[in-house]
Amino acid sequence: MSVLANLKPEKVFHYFEEICSIPHGSYDTKKISDYLKKFAQDRGLTCYQDNDNNIIIIKEATKGYENSDPIILQGHMDMVCEKTPESTIDFKKDGLDIYVDGDWVKARGTTLGGDNGIAIAMSLAILDSDEYEHPKLEFIATVDEEVGLLGAASIDVSKLTAKKFINIDSEEEGIFTVSCAGGVTVENTLPITYKDADGIKAHLKVSGLLGGHSGIEINKERANANVLLGRALNLISEKYDILLIDANGGSKDNAITKLSEANILFTDATKQQFEEAKSAITDFSKTVAHEFKVTDPDIKIELELKDEAAKKVKAFDEDSTRRVITYLVLTPYGVQHMSKEIHGLVETSLNIGVLKTEENKVSTVYAVRSSSDSRRDMMVEKLRVLTKYLGGKTELSGAYPGWEYMADSKLREQAVEVFERVYGHKPKIEAIHAGLECGLFAGKIPDLDCISIGPDMAGVHTPDERLSIPSTERTFNLLVEILKASK
Repeated sequence: MSVLANLKPEKVFHYFEEICSIPHGSYDTKKISDYLKKFAQDRGLTCYQDNDNNIIIIKEATKGYENSDPIILQGHMDMVCEKTPESTIDFKKDGLDIYVDGDWVKARGTTLGGDNGIAIAMSLAILDSDEYEHPKLEFIATVDEEVGLLGAASIDVSKLTAKKFINIDSEEEGIFTVSCAGGVTVENTLPITYKDADGIKAHLKVSGLLGGHSGIEINKERANANVLLGRALNLISEKYDILLIDANGGSKDNAITKLSEANILFTDATKQQFEEAKSAITDFSKTVAHEFKVTDPDIKIELELKDEAAKKVKAFDEDSTRRVITYLVLTPYGVQHMSKEIHGLVETSLNIGVLKTEENKVSTVYAVRSSSDSRRDMMVEKLRVLTKYLGGKTELSGAYPGWEYMADSKLREQAVEVFERVYGHKPKIEAIHAGLECGLFAGKIPDLDCISIGPDMAGVHTPDERLSIPSTERTFNLLVEILKASK
C-alpha cells in the first residue's frame, strides 16, 4: 500500500516512493539506473545508459516550444546510507521504511535519500506528463555524487545539445545557488604493529552528536566524534599505560561523524585506577557537553569495563598506539577559513568522516572543500605531512572543481522573474560551501548557464533527514513555471 499516495504533487511523490523502494546507495546504483532506463523505454523516450550507470533521457519539446533553447534537468541517483544502531535495514537489499510526519516525509531509522531522490522524482514527473509545456528536455541522472561526484566526472555529454542547466540538488527553498566550492577526498593510512598483552579491557564510546552534512552544516561548528575520541584517548594515555585494540567511527567522508568508539587495554593499572580513569572520562564528558552546549547538547563520552583480567589480547603495540592517538589529537577539522568576498560563506574546511581499523592499518577519510585551490591544496599538504611524520601515507581521489559565478546568466534572470511572479518576492542568490555537480558539467559544456534549486530538507546525511511536503510542491511548481517561461 502506498504511503505517499495522498500527497501533492501526486506524480512527484509517486516516483519518490518508488525510488525509496529501490536500494540506491553510492556504488550500488545498477538497480535504480535500470529502473530509469525502463521508465524511458516504456514511454518511448530516447535513453542512454553508460557503463557507470549514468542515465540521459531526452524528451522533445512540446507544441510551440520547438525552436526554444533546450534545457538540462539534473540530479544524482545515489544516496548517503546512514542508519541508527537499532535499524535492521540492509541498504543493499531493502527499500526504505518511509512515513509521513506532519508536513515532512521521513524514513524510520535511516537517511531518506531526499538528497537527491527528489530531483529524480520531479524530473520523472515532468517526463511522464503531457500536461506541462517545455522546450526540449535533456534529463541527466548521475551516479556516485556523494562519494566525489564520480558520475558527473565520467559521463559523456557529447549527445547533449543544451546550454541551460537546472540542477535540483539544493536543500533550501527560495534560494538559487549559483556557485559552489571544489573539493577532494583524502585517505590517510597509518601502519599498525600488534602484540599480545594482558590487562584491563575497556570500551570508550563517544555518542549523542547531531552530525550533519560536512559541506552545508560545517559552519555550525558541530562536534565530530572522531576528534572527540582522540581527545578522550589522549586524556587517558597521559596518565595511564594503555594500548589501543581498535578505533572506529563514521562511514562517509561527507557526513560529520556522530558516533566513534575504541576498545583499549590498560596494561599496568589496578581496578581502582581504572575507576579513576572512568571518573575522569565522566568529568571530561561534562566538559565537552558544556563546550558544545549550543550545537551538540546531548554529547556523551563513556568508559565501560569489559574484562577486568583480559589475557593475551591482540592490541596495537606502544608505538602504534602513540602514533594513532597523536594523529587524532593533531588532525585539523572543521572551518579553516571564511570567505573575504562573500559574508558568511565558508571558504575552506575539512571533515574527518571515517576512522577505521583494518588488518595492520588504521585509515581516516576526509572531505576537504574550498573555493580557493591554493588553500584546498594547503589543507591536503597539512594532512600529508602529519601522516608522513607518523609513518603513514596519503591518497587522493574524487577531486572536483568549484563552480564559478557567471555574471551574465540569462537562465538566472529568467528564473528570478518567474520566482518573483510566483512567490511575490525575490529569491536569495547564494554561493554554497558544499560541492555540486554544476562545476564539472560547466567544465565539460562550454558556456553552460547553470542554476541550482531544491525544496526544504533538514538533517541531510543523517537518520534525521526529512523532506518538506509543502516545499516540494511549491518548488516543483516553480520548476514547471520556469520551463513554461522558457519559450
